[in-house]
Amino acid sequence: MASLSAGRSRYGLRAVALAYVAALVVVPLVVISWRTVQQGGEAFWSSISSAQAIEAFRLTAIVAGLAVVINTVFGVGAALLLTRYRFPGKRLLGVLIDLPMSVSPIVVGLALVLVYGPNNGWFGVPLHNGGIEIIYAVPGMVLATTFVSLPLVVREVVPVLEDEGLDQDQAARVLGASAVQRFVRITLPTIKWALAYGVVLSIARSIGEFGAVKVVSGNISGSGQTQTATLLVDERVEQLEPGAYQVSLVLIAVAVVAIVVVSFIRPKETAT
Repeated sequence: MASLSAGRSRYGLRAVALAYVAALVVVPLVVISWRTVQQGGEAFWSSISSAQAIEAFRLTAIVAGLAVVINTVFGVGAALLLTRYRFPGKRLLGVLIDLPMSVSPIVVGLALVLVYGPNNGWFGVPLHNGGIEIIYAVPGMVLATTFVSLPLVVREVVPVLEDEGLDQDQAARVLGASAVQRFVRITLPTIKWALAYGVVLSIARSIGEFGAVKVVSGNISGSGQTQTATLLVDERVEQLEPGAYQVSLVLIAVAVVAIVVVSFIRPKETAT
């Protein structure tokens, strides 16, 4: 009887979890896909191949790519710092890394405008006078995207480093290996799959960022464009223009494909 009750409880929890995920994730994706299919292949191609869409995709790739590179380098460095060193303010650093997960992207964008704005920003005014534009330009969009995706690499790598411990690293140090050699031969092979998954999550988060980027970009299309793909979707929805579903489906497909590819190539013994 106890095992039967436990089995029913397990299946009940699975059903609740599946229903929850279906309601929040699967159903919206199915609706977007169905609306795209309804409008036909010609409408899909014309929507994603227009000059405006191509420029939006190009800018999205640039902003997301730079943000991912920055967060990968910082994420690995911060993970090593948090797991292998003791220093004053260690807990504060951990809290600050997690901060983007709890702060609204709109607030992030506003804060960046107050700091880097060309009119009254703390650093923005001297930078503007020196001919360097941050807000309403690509650098501000990269800053906003980097901030919102900041914790993803760090939080994937830290648990792996904590589980691995310091024994191998200390042994290599005793044998005379340099810091670079220890990182390449010991640390990197240990964290490679966690790092890969963190990078994929950063890519998905970066290409889908909307709120912070909208505040700092100005959403300019055409010459001197600051309109990413998510901002293009927003513009088409607000102006009741066709093509919003098609661009959205491309963004969804990129994120899903990246996650699926990493999940399939990741060795089963390292998967969690």
